[in-house]
Amino acid sequence: MKLIRFLLFPFVIFYGCFVVIRNSLFNLNIIKKNKTNIYSIGVGNLSLGGSGKSILVDYLISENLKTNIISVISRGYGRKSSGFILANSKSNALEIGDEPFQYLNKYPKIKVAVAEKRALAVKKISKLNANIDLLIFDDIMQHRSILTNHLIITTTFNNPFFKDYLFPAGNLREFRIGRKRGNTILVTKCPKYLSIEDRVRFSNNLRLFSNQKAYFTTISYSETIINSIKKINLQKIKNKKITLVTGIADSSDLLIYLNSIKITFNHLKFRDHFNFDQKAILKINKKAQHTIVLTTEKDYGRLSPLLKSDNLFYIPVKLSFFSKKEETEFNKRVKSFV
Repeated sequence: MKLIRFLLFPFVIFYGCFVVIRNSLFNLNIIKKNKTNIYSIGVGNLSLGGSGKSILVDYLISENLKTNIISVISRGYGRKSSGFILANSKSNALEIGDEPFQYLNKYPKIKVAVAEKRALAVKKISKLNANIDLLIFDDIMQHRSILTNHLIITTTFNNPFFKDYLFPAGNLREFRIGRKRGNTILVTKCPKYLSIEDRVRFSNNLRLFSNQKAYFTTISYSETIINSIKKINLQKIKNKKITLVTGIADSSDLLIYLNSIKITFNHLKFRDHFNFDQKAILKINKKAQHTIVLTTEKDYGRLSPLLKSDNLFYIPVKLSFFSKKEETEFNKRVKSFV
C-alpha cells in the first residue's frame, strides 16, 4: 500500500493543487456562493463514498416530514438524463438516480429534484413550489456554489477521514481541513457497543473546531424484508437459499448483520451505483434460480423494473443514535443555524 501511494504521489500533487485553487476561489468570494432563501440542511463528506449520506438524508426526511414541506435536491449520480428534473410518480431510477428515486418512492409527499447545478434547482423549486420550507441537499459539500444553513459531514467509524489520504492515493475528495466548513460531524456505522472513552478519543482525532460538535450513530437493519406485494420475517427463511445482490460502496455492515442472524447467502457484488443491464440480470437469474433475491433499498429501485420477480426483496436500514438525548440534541442543532 505504501508503494502504491508513493507511485501515485505525483497525481496527488496535481489534484491537490486543483482542489486548493478551486476552494481558494470560493473562500475569497471570487466565485459566488448562493445562500438559499429557504432553510437548508446540507449532507456531504470528504471521502468518495460509502459514508452513510443517503441513510442520513432518509433520516432527516422522516424526522421533519410532519412539521415541514420538504424538497430534496441531488445531483442524481448515475442517472441517464441531464439538466433539471422535478421527479414525479412516473420517474424511475434511470431518470433521476437511485438515491433520489429511493427518497421519492419512500416519501411520495416530498418534492425531489435533480440537477447538476444545484443553485438553478433551488430557483426552479422555489418558483414551482412556494410552500416548501425545508431544503435537504444530498452530497453537497464539494458543490460550493450553494451555501447551506447547516452542513453535516459524515464519516465512518472504521474509515474516518483523519486516517485517509487525498485521491488518488486515498479516497479523500479534498484535504482534511475542508472539515472546517461543516457545522456538525456525524460519525456513522459505529459498533453497537461503543464506550464513552472511545467516543472521546475519536472526537479528539476529528480535531473539531469551536463551532462544531460530533455525534455517533449506528445503522440498524430490519428483521423483515420487503417487496411491492409482501413482507417476510428473516427468521422464516433461515434455511432457504438466498442470493444477495449489492451495488453500493460498502456492503460490509449488511454482510455482518446477515451472518449474525445465521442467514446463508451467495453474494453477487457490483460496483457502487451500478446500472444493471441485461447481462447482469442474466447473471443474477442464473445464480438465484427462482429463489429469493435480497438487495439493498437503494439497489431495489434499479433492479425491480428489470428483474420483475416476486422473489426480489430489499432490507430496510435506518440510522440510530446511542441515546434519545443525543438524537434530540442533534435534531434541534441542525435546525438552529441561520
